[in-house]
Amino acid sequence: MAAEDFRKLNLGFVCEACGLEVLPAQKTSRNHCPHCLVSKHVDIIPGDRKEVCQGLMDVIDYEYKQGKYILRFKCRKCGKEGVNKAASDDNLDQLLSR
Repeated sequence: MAAEDFRKLNLGFVCEACGLEVLPAQKTSRNHCPHCLVSKHVDIIPGDRKEVCQGLMDVIDYEYKQGKYILRFKCRKCGKEGVNKAASDDNLDQLLSR
């Protein structure tokens, strides 16, 4: 994926997993719920909203790299995996206590 393919979208949404109304992020694009950390499989290229799957994605692993948490997600519906940086307001307690 080339940098010019990335489309920055920072929209709010209602989390389909926990029902929380999620506001746009402060300094980045929001792609998962900061409360339950569930994402939705909506993009083929980040920000394009063209993925037909629309399945919910759970964090299956994480790593701490260069001062940031990187979350690995897996789609419940199709099995696709992807990574994303944790946001500054993410509730990482549940993740780190595993």
